[in-house]
Amino acid sequence: MGTKVRVTNQVNGKSEILTINDRGPYIKGRIIDVTIGAAERLGFAKRGVVPVRVEVLGKIKTEGE
Repeated sequence: MGTKVRVTNQVNGKSEILTINDRGPYIKGRIIDVTIGAAERLGFAKRGVVPVRVEVLGKIKTEGE
């Protein structure tokens, strides 16, 4: 966990850099769940589900790594 990703809403082009902090999503066919705040900034909070592109940017270094 701790991987940084750029999530881009393919409907409107908005993107946000997020940190992966769990193993979800737990619904078949979905690749990532985001917080309501991230969904609002990405412009799909009311819609709920949109096609996105996820780009891995790197892992956050933690103590001992």
